[in-house]
Amino acid sequence: MKLPASLLLAAVLAAPLLSTAQAPQAPQAAPAPSDAPAAAAPTQAAKPDLAQGEQRYTAVCASCHGPAGNSGAPANPKLAQQHPEYLIKQLQEFKSGKRPSPIMQGFAAQLTPQDMQNISYWLASQQLKPGFARDKQAVALGERIWRGGIADRNIAACAGCHSPNGAGIPSMYPRLAGQHADYTADQLIAFREGKRPNSPQMTQIAAKMNDREIRAVADYVAGLR
Repeated sequence: MKLPASLLLAAVLAAPLLSTAQAPQAPQAAPAPSDAPAAAAPTQAAKPDLAQGEQRYTAVCASCHGPAGNSGAPANPKLAQQHPEYLIKQLQEFKSGKRPSPIMQGFAAQLTPQDMQNISYWLASQQLKPGFARDKQAVALGERIWRGGIADRNIAACAGCHSPNGAGIPSMYPRLAGQHADYTADQLIAFREGKRPNSPQMTQIAAKMNDREIRAVADYVAGLR
């Protein structure tokens, strides 16, 4: 059956319009889900929770480092009143292996970044129990090195970084005042021998010191207030 000429002409004229209307559209980007994370907003670490820090410290650290961070064992450092930034850095480096210690790496592996922050700031809020020097002759040598360095070997005075009273400089250099002499000496020897490689500056300094000088400085540090 043939269509009338008028209807056939109308169909021909309409064809381009229909093909345009039915042409596929360029794909649109799918809307981001409502719970998608914001792209450019910087995030800040949560504030330290001291109560959680005390709880976590008691569970993980207190058996070696003592109540409130005052270790009674000369081989284990006192942590009370230490700068929190320094403690966080050491825990991170124990966990990563940058500061080798099989024992501490195992403990640090249990801690989240928030745990490290909570513990470190709680320890910083605790009062350090003072220590005592033991050898009067060694103390005299230790004080000279601490305050004036060793000029003929280009060893700078320890006080330049750790302050005259051993309080250190927050976020840069640790507090050493009152620390166990045995622990301080062991760390200086570890720096000297390359067993503690996480501070090139201390490695260079300790490399120039002999055992007598190291023991003298460590003993002097123990008695600083």
